[in-house]
Amino acid sequence: MQAYIRYTKFVLVFVFVVILAGGLVRMTQSGMGCPDWPTCFGKWIPPTNANQLPPDFEKYLKQQDIDHTFNVYHTWIEYLNRLAGALLGLFILVHVVYSFKLFFRNRPSIFWWSLGLLLLTGFQGWLGKKVVDHNLAVVKITIHMLVAIVIAAIPLVIIHLVQQQQKVKNSTLKVITTLALFLVLIQIILGTEVREQIDIISKELLYTNRFLWIAKLDGYFTIHKLFSIIVSGICIYIFFNALSAKSLHKPAFWVLFTVLGSVMLGLLMAYNNIPAFAQPTHLLLSSVLVTALLGLRLNVK
Repeated sequence: MQAYIRYTKFVLVFVFVVILAGGLVRMTQSGMGCPDWPTCFGKWIPPTNANQLPPDFEKYLKQQDIDHTFNVYHTWIEYLNRLAGALLGLFILVHVVYSFKLFFRNRPSIFWWSLGLLLLTGFQGWLGKKVVDHNLAVVKITIHMLVAIVIAAIPLVIIHLVQQQQKVKNSTLKVITTLALFLVLIQIILGTEVREQIDIISKELLYTNRFLWIAKLDGYFTIHKLFSIIVSGICIYIFFNALSAKSLHKPAFWVLFTVLGSVMLGLLMAYNNIPAFAQPTHLLLSSVLVTALLGLRLNVK
């Protein structure tokens, strides 16, 4: 049983690896580095230089929104992101088989959660294709992000079901944590909207003059900043409230670490011209925050 839990934790960590890889794609403007899907320039292994492009390469390059030229770095960053997603799918397929073998007869709900994880990951892959087909359409990117968070949440639910830990009775913490989960998801949606505006602004400025990007943002950015104060306050309250129960210490510290890390990175981006490394890290910590809050909520009644 412990081996199964360890493997499920591995799958959870790899989900965050894929989320980080997606953030790196956005950071480097490599989203259309492979302008077709599932192949890349019509090939299963993308080219490493312009001489390896197919004869009809122009039909692929015209779909790009940067400079319509072949950039090997953009291509391979996006391709490696796809490989990470494919590996995740294989790891989850193994998890489904593992779950069927261990739990289908006695605790079938665990198997169904695992199967749901596989189906949702398949949907995420299909959605990734749609994002490419529509040249990184805004709404589809937001949905893509939210689905990734749900994918990260399912392994945590499975671990909770397998371990069958006794829950801590704290009705106040239960309500506040549920509220925090809802507010953090809203904050992520707002952040995705801000990120899309940054993408548009940076493209208009040819990805230069970073000091102008923040000034051109609209009211979504202001709301996002104000909302972060509310979310941070609630998460800090949750941290101190959860310290009363030893079994909640680990998720509580993860909540504190990720919310403070997200806020600091947000401030760094707002007042230091959006350094590129801060964008994927901010995204990653926000995703981990949701998972940490869920892990705490699952252990409270």
